Amino acid sequence: MGIVAIVDYGMGNLRSVAKAVEHVAPHAQVLITSSAAEVARAERVIFPGQGAMPDCMRELAARGLAEAVVAAAREKPFLGICIGLQMLFRHSAEGDVPGLGVLAGEVVRFPAQMQDAGGARLKVPHMGWNCVNQARPHALWAGIPPAARFYFVHSYFVQPEQQEVIAASAEYGIPFTCAVASDNIFAVQFHPEKSAQHGLALLGNFLNWNP
Repeated sequence: MGIVAIVDYGMGNLRSVAKAVEHVAPHAQVLITSSAAEVARAERVIFPGQGAMPDCMRELAARGLAEAVVAAAREKPFLGICIGLQMLFRHSAEGDVPGLGVLAGEVVRFPAQMQDAGGARLKVPHMGWNCVNQARPHALWAGIPPAARFYFVHSYFVQPEQQEVIAASAEYGIPFTCAVASDNIFAVQFHPEKSAQHGLALLGNFLNWNP
């Protein structure tokens, strides 16, 4: 299977991602790395992240990893998770910072005043399990039923300019994009490593995906 690089720029729960990957692919060579050369050498790249977008972008640049991540997103199977999804886009309202610009669109915050169907106020961040509505077939959805539940923790979400990249949506007060797919890129707002069997299925699909 070759090397699966998990990009370490100091802003993600990397051990849990690595453990989940090792669980579904015990023979894979899983490498948590902050080396641009190792990211370039890997056959597959996972780009996780949590925290604030300005901090993530700063740390990515400080470690000399931004160019390696952009190159990986253009040429090999690439999985973005949480902030790793948001950073692929052009700009974020969180801190008014540019992203990596791999995908066109904005990262925006949930509105302050939102209600559920019963009229109860919804808190931000959106935290917990939610149904993911697949927008179209994709290899990474194999074996995962429509409206399967995944685990989320976020206050911001992506608004892609191109509708065709939207791979799934969810609803929290408002509908929002929670997964995108473009060529060799698949990226999700939820945390597959925290999402029980459906999350493990998605990671397994990624490791067997040949876009």
